[in-house]
Amino acid sequence: MKRTSILVAGVGLAVLLAGCSESSDSGGSSTSTSKAASTSAAEQSLDLSKFGTLPAVPPPAAATVDCAYPEGQPAAKDVTPPPTTGVSTEGTVPVDLQTSAGPIGLVLDRAEAPCTVNSFTSLAQQGYFDDTPCHRLTTELGLQVLQCGDPSGKGTGGPGYGFATEYPETAFAPNDPALANPVVYPRGTVAMANSGTPGSNGSQFFLVYADSVLPPNYTVFGSISEEGLATVEKIAADGDDGSMAAGGGKPNTPVQIETAKVG
Repeated sequence: MKRTSILVAGVGLAVLLAGCSESSDSGGSSTSTSKAASTSAAEQSLDLSKFGTLPAVPPPAAATVDCAYPEGQPAAKDVTPPPTTGVSTEGTVPVDLQTSAGPIGLVLDRAEAPCTVNSFTSLAQQGYFDDTPCHRLTTELGLQVLQCGDPSGKGTGGPGYGFATEYPETAFAPNDPALANPVVYPRGTVAMANSGTPGSNGSQFFLVYADSVLPPNYTVFGSISEEGLATVEKIAADGDDGSMAAGGGKPNTPVQIETAKVG
């Protein structure tokens, strides 16, 4: 059976880290409950200085850009694709996620990723994220994220279209070998999940609640408020069910995005 790109994206976050972490079991499967606290001692041995940092955000070439959102797999929830012309590269957009676990405030940065912000805000304004679960939590050494944005809750769903990866990938020359080198995605980063193939961004995103190590192929498009980080950290403290072979699983504290409001 053919797997969808978003299923690969959901698993791929941990797979990509497996060769980068000093943890001996970061990519292994587990049927036991995973607790964030269980990694606290191991985290002391992760030397983040061994990994690169995110590059500077390239200045926008113009005040607006055109974006492409070609049709992809059937949508998990019916929406209209976002506008494709005259997309702003300037300013920030606040988004308020009200969840069953508490508020998670986001600030989206158009200069980092205008086409991503354009898509995310369009989906939020259409109610795409409302009443949807955050389906995956990872609490493992060097990869501590909460993943959301799939209305199906299976890690396979998307909005029915895809689009290209933006910053930090766009800060590198095409085919630059450095794109394969892991960098630190800092605590408080909002980034897009993808399958590693061109144009496979959709609606799934992840919230980085502790410095995490990934290749620079996941679009960074905003930041999380301190209040939001406190909410995510509270979720992470209760761990995950270990149901995903590549690491992590469903949060033990179920998390439902009740509403996503663009400010």
